[in-house]
Amino acid sequence: MEQMKELVEYVLEAAAEHALWQPHDTIVVAVSGGPDSVALLRILHEISRTRMPLHLVCAHVNHGFRAESAAEAELVRGLAEELSLPYELAEFDIPAVMKESGLGPEGTAREKRYEFLIDTAHRYKARAVALAHHADDQAETVLMRLLRGSGLSGLAGMRWKRTEKKVELIRPLLRINKTALVGLCQSEGFAYAEDASNQLAIYQRNAIRLEVLPLLEQHNPRVRQSLLQLAEIAGAEDEYMEANAAKCLDELVLAEHGKYTLERAAFAGVPSALQRRLIKLILNYLSAELSMDFSKVEAVRRRALQEYPTVWTLDLGGGYVCMRQYDSLVFSSKPLIQQVSYTYPLSLAHPRMNLAEIGKVMEMRVLEREGFTVQEEGPGKRSAWFDGGELVLPLTIRSRLPGDTIRVMGLNGSKKVKDIYIDDKIPSSERSAIPLVCDGLGNIIWIPGVRRSNHALVKRHTDTVLLLTLEDMEQGEET
Repeated sequence: MEQMKELVEYVLEAAAEHALWQPHDTIVVAVSGGPDSVALLRILHEISRTRMPLHLVCAHVNHGFRAESAAEAELVRGLAEELSLPYELAEFDIPAVMKESGLGPEGTAREKRYEFLIDTAHRYKARAVALAHHADDQAETVLMRLLRGSGLSGLAGMRWKRTEKKVELIRPLLRINKTALVGLCQSEGFAYAEDASNQLAIYQRNAIRLEVLPLLEQHNPRVRQSLLQLAEIAGAEDEYMEANAAKCLDELVLAEHGKYTLERAAFAGVPSALQRRLIKLILNYLSAELSMDFSKVEAVRRRALQEYPTVWTLDLGGGYVCMRQYDSLVFSSKPLIQQVSYTYPLSLAHPRMNLAEIGKVMEMRVLEREGFTVQEEGPGKRSAWFDGGELVLPLTIRSRLPGDTIRVMGLNGSKKVKDIYIDDKIPSSERSAIPLVCDGLGNIIWIPGVRRSNHALVKRHTDTVLLLTLEDMEQGEET
């Protein structure tokens, strides 16, 4: 009983440190029947009985892999009955499910197991599902991820708790080694099952446990403890870095309509460690299906830091891209390249026109000069003023054509519209949404938000002013 008291204290200490539960919480305990999960259930039952009121539910999954599976299910059922706990059983035909999931046997079994445990937690309105992963499992996990080339997040190993579908998955035994758990079962006479497949080195985790770790222990007998310390340190630092990356996202990134934009200069001013985190965070927001491998993140980061070229597109896979548009970096789905072509007349008889292709509305109004002051015009303006007596009507609103030129105010001769867009650093993906306004002779007189021409300027002797305005089309407005 002394060993039980010691392990109960270890678990209570971890639970308090990581806020694993509160008094009167309902917890679903995943019990396979092995010594680890049997010890977990016994420890939690002892806590609920003598230290803190908890409502426990014993849950078991029969994957049907082995001949012993049915006997293990009965063993766990008997344990639940002995402790007077609710018992939940799930039975799966994993080989049949594999054909649908496309995963291997281990992946399929894990997916179905977690699905059942979380569903059970929802039915019992449980706060958490308790899993029996222990210190040896943690050391193996960290080593596997180290060999795989994982970053700081991976080296943190399994977390004490994480939330999935509004249920917390908790691991109260992460600081207790397997020897102590088996010792508890044996000293107290707790029945448990042995899974013979744990001794087969054909599985990667088993090979790490049976071959790699014993070899490393020849050079460092405390290698398991070192791996656990690495997980603790990496976990704390990973949480700190994630919090800072989230802060950077809030401060530097503009998110709208599934597109994430940030200024390249601001990105360059962030430390490289946070640059990588920020990219990963944006990719995660774009799509949970996007791979986050180091090479992809680093490709984005290095391209973003280069001075030239100032316009490029990098394929991220999964239908997403990162684009540099002069001074901005844009993460979004792949733009659909469409040549939008349209032509609309605008006259005094029909002074308002919906431009359905680009979601805008152009309106022309007649203003008497008396009492009206023409405002300064320039780039970014959505309105333009013209001398009504000099402007040749009707006007035409159309899409851009190759070779278009405009006689710009303050410039002798004409300038290509394309060159103006380049000078103003207007991204190519946004140019098709800018209409051109032409007079009755075909001269381009206004590029809304960009430039106006020197045609029909409003002067002192102007009697009538024509005001052109471009606005966004309101939701539900007829197109």
